[in-house]
Amino acid sequence: MDMKQLQSFTAVVEYRSFTKAAEKLYISQPTISTHIRLLEEELHSCLILRSKRGVEVTPRGQELYECARDILSLRDNLIRRWTEEQNQVIQLGASTIPSAYILPEILPEYGRLHPEVYFTIHQSDSQGVADGILNGSFDLGLAGMEVSHEQLSCVPFYRDRMVLITPVTPHFLELKEQKDVPLDVLLREPIILREQGSGSRKSAERFLDSMGVREEELNVTARINDQESIKNLVAGGLGVSILSERAARNFAEEKRVLLFELPERSSKRYLYLLFRKNFVLRSYIQAFCDHVKKYYAATLRP
Repeated sequence: MDMKQLQSFTAVVEYRSFTKAAEKLYISQPTISTHIRLLEEELHSCLILRSKRGVEVTPRGQELYECARDILSLRDNLIRRWTEEQNQVIQLGASTIPSAYILPEILPEYGRLHPEVYFTIHQSDSQGVADGILNGSFDLGLAGMEVSHEQLSCVPFYRDRMVLITPVTPHFLELKEQKDVPLDVLLREPIILREQGSGSRKSAERFLDSMGVREEELNVTARINDQESIKNLVAGGLGVSILSERAARNFAEEKRVLLFELPERSSKRYLYLLFRKNFVLRSYIQAFCDHVKKYYAATLRP
């Protein structure tokens, strides 16, 4: 079994055609057929069935396909990383808050200081960032929640907090003037929530748990992935929402929403640098990590 055989096999499975697989790989159809035959002989299993309806994959073939796809992906990622090491390209995964607010703040200055370093940025939710690091797609991640995994290191670099934002209306302005804001009253309002997998969602759930409030008790009017859309909908009067203070800050300063602080013990959260544990980072990646931690070190102080 070799890489070329696995590549031919996965192409046949994906295109459901020996002819198309040969065209995509720029090799002859007999070569494709030979690769499949050698795999079947080595594994003592029928992997592909040809019929009048086309190509069908056997259960054993499907099992091999899933493994082969991972093997080829690991090979491609390894080659990419070694190639990019010469060019100093950082494959960076970032969740919503870091990609929208942290990176635009820090990358221009870093680019001026290190013009030889380039970034390819992939936006996902926090869990997606962790998965990308684990499968080798990302060199480094910035995420809004700590992900527990034996192969991951999560280092806090920025202290944030969750806040509750509301439309600017006489009703909420009156509540804002009260010394002790009745959070239970605010939580009875129509509320917009983030999607599963985001750090902001996890932090909001932790706050609600501290208040003894279950999600089923909330009047959820929408669930939206995009943080900017949530702020615009709150400003437009659709409901209230619990967001990162870093994300809500600009709308509050522009007086497009009202910002209500939440108890610190339950609203505090961190943004994290994620990377593979026991994996030596290349020098230019480590230098970027050090820059990020130094840049935001003041936010971590008590």
